[in-house]
Amino acid sequence: MIIDLPDTTVSQVAKQLVKVREEGGAVALGRVLTLIISARNGVAEAAIDAANDASREHPMRVIVLTTGDGEARLDAQIRVGGDAGASEVVVLHAYGDAASNEESLVTGLLLPDAPVVAWWPEEAPTSPADSPLGKIAQRRITDAATAPDVRDRLALLGDSHAPGDTDLAWTRLTHWREQLAAVLDQPPFEEVTAVEVRGGSASPSTALLAAWLQMALEVPVTWSYEDPEHWQEGIKSVRLHRASGDILLERPTPGVAVLTQPDQPDHDLHLPRRTLRECLAEELRRLDPDVLYGRVITEGWEKLGPPETGE
Repeated sequence: MIIDLPDTTVSQVAKQLVKVREEGGAVALGRVLTLIISARNGVAEAAIDAANDASREHPMRVIVLTTGDGEARLDAQIRVGGDAGASEVVVLHAYGDAASNEESLVTGLLLPDAPVVAWWPEEAPTSPADSPLGKIAQRRITDAATAPDVRDRLALLGDSHAPGDTDLAWTRLTHWREQLAAVLDQPPFEEVTAVEVRGGSASPSTALLAAWLQMALEVPVTWSYEDPEHWQEGIKSVRLHRASGDILLERPTPGVAVLTQPDQPDHDLHLPRRTLRECLAEELRRLDPDVLYGRVITEGWEKLGPPETGE
């Protein structure tokens, strides 16, 4: 069910939410958190779709805030039932002076005594933790993959990092980190002497994986970008150098990785690029600070050298 509320106020939206719950029997107490999405109109629907899918694992209230120029006005829309997954979705379109105070627009719609997560699917504030929405959120989610200059964006995230910040470029690495850790847990338990990481041009996950490996293994790590036309393919390969021979985890085609080890047959591994819904759902599973990400984006990234020239 979709309810449109043109030229409205936050208090009227809150009253309508109460009315919808009373008439439809929706129980607000079943929501475990409030997710605030700050996005422009062009990307808001994709973010709402991902949040609706993730809500089946994390029932929540979703507040979507878009702003624009023009005469001061607030338009709202409430989505419940089949149009909102297992969540309640409140879409706010604020214009002119009505958009000047983002915090006041959402404060009256937050679930009482529930954690707040802020998500910027595209362009994020220079310092998420100091932004109006970031100040009221326990977790703040950004996505460096949407920035035009990856190195500048990662450097900015490192400089402005605060406990509770995270980035979906890091979340996309979960399966790669799991596979690499599993390989090193198998015999022979030899020391890794060097690492090479290759990835698509402008893929921030490539740089973060290189920084994590250098920090975790304390060995030299070289990393490079591939053809800029294929940056969307993300990470291409990781090569671990050891005395008995190299270990190569390579993804030659989307969705499938090949693990090559000395004196063993090659293994095909299911390693697709993670969807937006999967990354968001993973981040919503934990509401405490991601300490490891914090170390990688500050200490690890700072020590990582520049990328080498790709082929």
